[in-house]
Amino acid sequence: MLQNIIEVLILSAIQGISEFLPISSSAHLILISSLYEFKSSSLLIDISLHLGSLFAIVYYFRMDLLDVKNNKRLLSFIVVGSIPLIIVGYILYSTGIIYDLRNVKVIAWTTLIFGIGLYVADRNRFDKKISSNLNLQSILFISLFQILSLIPGVSRAGITITAARILKFNRLDSSKISFLLSIPALSGASFLGLKDVFSQSVEFNYLVIVAILTSFIFSFVTVKFFLIYINKFSMNVFVIYRIIIALILFAMIY
Repeated sequence: MLQNIIEVLILSAIQGISEFLPISSSAHLILISSLYEFKSSSLLIDISLHLGSLFAIVYYFRMDLLDVKNNKRLLSFIVVGSIPLIIVGYILYSTGIIYDLRNVKVIAWTTLIFGIGLYVADRNRFDKKISSNLNLQSILFISLFQILSLIPGVSRAGITITAARILKFNRLDSSKISFLLSIPALSGASFLGLKDVFSQSVEFNYLVIVAILTSFIFSFVTVKFFLIYINKFSMNVFVIYRIIIALILFAMIY
């Protein structure tokens, strides 16, 4: 029992922290699962971890989401911007192609390449803001980049922030766009997972509650402090981290 709880806590920390940082949560979860055979790891636990992150981001932006009258334009952009990811994601999922991409070699290269891409996009100081500069063209541009996040190692947060920075949005608002886009993305991933769960005879247990709660906590804290951090500093620390991880993976592979 204690070992299962510890394993879920580790998985929750990885999910909650890496989901909203530009370092790829799927890559970390795949790598950790391949290095350590967690007995508590399962489809249901994976869904629970994603649900925890989803609840956290919805709770964090609850005022913006509930104030539909004043944020109708922004919320409609988020919905439109999520459609390409949902369509392509469903195609890759239903055809099984998505599973062919889940290997260490792919993760190593995408971690390096898109980490460098983040560095290049983040080099200059830009001042575009969501309130005055976000439009249909810009959200569609970001949404096309977000499709790449279906490849493990790219990082959904990383690629959407990179796209927003290319469009000259400031770091804080680039991160907010990324976080808001994560709501439909996490919802879609959770829905597909739950669809599989209900088609199988899966037993619900206390670890599901632990996974949701701990993932919620790690996710909420990460979002809160990341927005504080990014308002003062660059993305360089995450770029360096990605390069180090990529080099370690290259050493393992080659």
